[in-house]
Amino acid sequence: MLKSTRELKCTITSAGSGAVTVTCLLATAMLVAAVGHPSSPVLDVLPLRSLSRGSTEPLPASSSSGSGSGGKVFSAYFSNLARGRRAVSGPPQSSPPPVPLEELSPADLFIAVKTTGKYHRRRLDLLLETWISRNMHQTYVFTDGEDEKLRKRMGAHLINTNCSVTHNRQALSCKMAQEYDTFINSGKKWFCHVDDDNYVNVGSLVKLLSHYSHTHDIYIGRPSLERPIEATERLGTTHMKQVRFWFATGGAGFCVSRGLALKMSPWASDGTFMATAEHIRLPDDCTVGYIVEALLGVGLIRSALFHSHLENLGLVSDIYNQVTLSYGTTENNRNTVNLRGPFSATDDPTRFRSVHCLLYPDTPWCPSPPRL
Repeated sequence: MLKSTRELKCTITSAGSGAVTVTCLLATAMLVAAVGHPSSPVLDVLPLRSLSRGSTEPLPASSSSGSGSGGKVFSAYFSNLARGRRAVSGPPQSSPPPVPLEELSPADLFIAVKTTGKYHRRRLDLLLETWISRNMHQTYVFTDGEDEKLRKRMGAHLINTNCSVTHNRQALSCKMAQEYDTFINSGKKWFCHVDDDNYVNVGSLVKLLSHYSHTHDIYIGRPSLERPIEATERLGTTHMKQVRFWFATGGAGFCVSRGLALKMSPWASDGTFMATAEHIRLPDDCTVGYIVEALLGVGLIRSALFHSHLENLGLVSDIYNQVTLSYGTTENNRNTVNLRGPFSATDDPTRFRSVHCLLYPDTPWCPSPPRL
């Protein structure tokens, strides 16, 4: 079968460029079909117009085969090609381009904050008092229950997902699925996900993302591991395959360009994100990495400007330029940025209020600096 495919490819190489593209895809699809690649609900999607990085539109229904098998075959081919690309991919990139590529404003961002009902008062009120207060128009809170007080403050920017309140894989993926769909419908240029224990310095975020084009394939954040994660990809009821890929931890936040988000659609839109998460049995942030790197072959861009409670936050410096901050507290230990601010650690245990007054000293509730 492999020999036949190679002969076919050589025969067509001398033809026109349009014929080459179509026939090569057919030849490869024949190979995938011949080996009997098991189909799965996650991969049962419409074929894409092209494998070029600039194309993201699905074919109209009239272009698909009548039986629907063409879409399955091409999806299997697409995944097979992506695996081949990621097999030779290196570690995450870390240095942004030196010159901004496009002019951005906060209005170009879609910032999704994931939370749960029990943290509305304990965590979310702090965010509403600090960074969200200046970025309400581009911030959307995804929670799991209705809250009248919160609804009055946020209006339509509070999204009640009706997902489970439990902190398990299914509940997390349920919220991420709605984050993705809401972003796609918003028409904004960048999708950024954070947790309810993150402070987002939107000015620094805009500055960082302006070095990339929202039409390109950009996935940027901070991995929580220093090695790719390994997962088991289920290829049917009996077949398994080990996959390795990088992912940006949701605890530090990450961003995806619109161009890349549109390419994620077959595995993320209209609830299919949950099916994809079940396909590899991993949480929401891992699933994003799986779609982006393992299926689409796009590498994670590592940025040290994103921070989670999983790191030693006391070592973070240059607060002005960081994109996200976090905090962690236990009975005897507090993991926060080391910042001398207008509030004591007792009055400001997360240090978010002190950070906010550092960045926005004109905030009404920030103490005025002493006069000399």
